[in-house]
Amino acid sequence: MIPALKIHASDDVATLLEAARSCDSVEIGAESIRAGADIPKGHKIALRDISVGAEIRKFGFPIGRATAPIRAGDHVHSHNLATGLSGTLDYRYEPAGSPRAAAADVRSFLGYVREDGRVGTRNEIWVLPTVGCVGRTAERIAAQAAPRHVGQVDGVHAFAHPYGCSQLGDDLDATRSMLAALAAHPNAGGVLLIGLGCESNQLSRLLEELPESARVHIRTVVAQNSADEMADSLAAVAELAEIASRTKRTPVGLDRLVLGVKCGGSDGFSGLTANPLVGRMSDLVTAAGGSVIVTEIPEIFGAEQMLMDRAESRPVFDQVVAVVNDFKSYFLSHGEPVSENPSPGNVAGGITTLDEKSLGAVQKAGSATLSDVIRYGARIRRTGLTLLEAPGNDAVSSTALAAAGATMILFTTGRGTPLGFPVPTLKIASNSELAARKPGWIDYDAGQVLTEGFDAAEESLIDRIVAIASGAETAAERNGEREIAFWKRGVTL
Repeated sequence: MIPALKIHASDDVATLLEAARSCDSVEIGAESIRAGADIPKGHKIALRDISVGAEIRKFGFPIGRATAPIRAGDHVHSHNLATGLSGTLDYRYEPAGSPRAAAADVRSFLGYVREDGRVGTRNEIWVLPTVGCVGRTAERIAAQAAPRHVGQVDGVHAFAHPYGCSQLGDDLDATRSMLAALAAHPNAGGVLLIGLGCESNQLSRLLEELPESARVHIRTVVAQNSADEMADSLAAVAELAEIASRTKRTPVGLDRLVLGVKCGGSDGFSGLTANPLVGRMSDLVTAAGGSVIVTEIPEIFGAEQMLMDRAESRPVFDQVVAVVNDFKSYFLSHGEPVSENPSPGNVAGGITTLDEKSLGAVQKAGSATLSDVIRYGARIRRTGLTLLEAPGNDAVSSTALAAAGATMILFTTGRGTPLGFPVPTLKIASNSELAARKPGWIDYDAGQVLTEGFDAAEESLIDRIVAIASGAETAAERNGEREIAFWKRGVTL
């Protein structure tokens, strides 16, 4: 018997936990059905006959419509299922009431308490170039400085990017806002801003966006004005490292944690294991008084009403509507359909439509009330659950999560990726096969949900989160995977 999982009583499909051959018997709980074709692991099998044009449900919600007659036992995928998504919508404000309360959690982690009360999970020196022209210079500075300050700080890292010049208006403002937000991040015990001198993104204007409390931990070097920018930069890093070394790890509660939640390279198991498990982490942290940031706006299309129904107030609901419809209009203005997703890797892993992908992805946000909505480049203003405007691209959205204030990112994946970002990025595999095959990439195997259950997995994952927040390295950190990427939307001169 081939095992399969039906998520909701009203679902028309189940997900295969193992590959099935044509005529294999597939077991769904106490029921069974005969496979009408070869069906890969993680893909969907029809539980009943479905007529052309009929809605097909998974997670208890429509994931598209049948484009061909489907018989019970058939493989349901791109050849007979298409999205139901189109353009912008008029949404309804229908608050769902109080969410299910998560149990209080008294765990603590060892964090770095900053002067403004925020808490970092790392105490690092970051080298941020104002412009791509000195990106490689920033990397050279970090490479030379890192071995000099082992034991003083948790690391010295440079974050190169190609922007900061030949940008105009809102596009330049966004680059500046992102760099300012990163420079004020609580994981950075000190920041060296290195500029070229002639760029559009002038250091003086960038410094204006930094809060006064952050400036004591900032040093600047303008390469064109320095006789030896390397010597001046290394001296500045040494000064910053000495200051940062005075701050030590202190026990703090989960109310001081800021989690960013992200998925990339999803598969048919992502919405069954890793994403709902991360949703439990989101509920634990928000219930403790902490903060969770969810983003990837194009990957909630089709499931956005679920977040809207959890809006704390009508103004928060209106902000969600504005962010979602603005993003849909952004797609449409470029001649692209709003449903231009999932990716080829997602499809190979069993995800057919954006509707299906979004219903799985939105589970990372748990069930907490949505307390705020912020635009790209902004920083969180409240505790609880915040929706952040950013695209689905892994590097762009994860950078935005860090800039918004996330001190750790929970990154779920069914296909795997080595990417890492400015803050500790905990890779959570949706299936045990990936975790076993790529131990150098993966930090946690959520495939165990299928064998051990959610409660046991919840306990072990929160323990792992606490350990990493207290200093244990992620796989990406061990591999030296540290990148940033910005959302480029404007004209380049």
